[in-house]
Amino acid sequence: MLKGLIGKKVGMTQILDENGVATPVTIIEAGPCYVTQVRTVAKNGYAAVQLGFGETKPERLTGGQLGHLKRNDLPPLRFLREFGVKEPDVKLGDKLTVEVFSEGDVVDIAGISKGKGFQGGVKRYGFSGGPKTHGQSDRHRAPGARSSGSTPGRVFKGSRGPGHMGSRRVTVSHLKVAFLDPERNLIGVHGGVPGAKGSLVTITEARKA
Repeated sequence: MLKGLIGKKVGMTQILDENGVATPVTIIEAGPCYVTQVRTVAKNGYAAVQLGFGETKPERLTGGQLGHLKRNDLPPLRFLREFGVKEPDVKLGDKLTVEVFSEGDVVDIAGISKGKGFQGGVKRYGFSGGPKTHGQSDRHRAPGARSSGSTPGRVFKGSRGPGHMGSRRVTVSHLKVAFLDPERNLIGVHGGVPGAKGSLVTITEARKA
C-alpha cells in the first residue's frame, strides 16, 4: 500500500514515557485522502500517484478541477499532490487514512516554512556580528566584508547575506510516528514539522534507512 498522505498541521504537544520523560510531538490531521490519478511509466513516462485531500464546496474549484474529480466519482477536493512510487499499488478512487502507517514507522514530512520577511545575516545565517566594544557604534549586527577588493572585485553569486527568510519548502527527515488516532484522522510524530498551524504538509515513508 502506498505510504503517503496529505494533511494539516494541528499543533504541538508532549507525551510522557514510563520514566516521566517528556517528548515533543507534532499533531497532524492526515487524510482521508483519495487516489485521484495513477501515472505509469508506460503511459506517462514515470510512475506516481496523485492524492486529493480536503473536501470543499464545488464552487471553490475550477471547472477543470471538478471535471478531473467527477470523472472518477470523487468529491470536490481542495488539495492535489503527487507522490512518486516505483510500482503503483493503488487504484483510482481508493481511500487512504492514517492506518497506512504504523506506530514506530519513520517518515519524512515536507511543508512550507514560516515566512520571516527580510532579515539580516545574524538572524538568517547565525553570523556573529561586529565587535561590541572599543568604540564600535553601529556594526553590532553587520555581516562584515562580503568579498575582496581588486580580485575578484565583486560578490560571488550565492554568498550568504541579508535577504528574504522562510516561506519555502522544507523537508524534515526521519521523524518517528509516536501514535495514531484513526477515529479522528490524527497522526503524531516526534519533533517539529515545518509550517504554521493549519498549514499543508505531505507525509511519506522515509527515504533514508
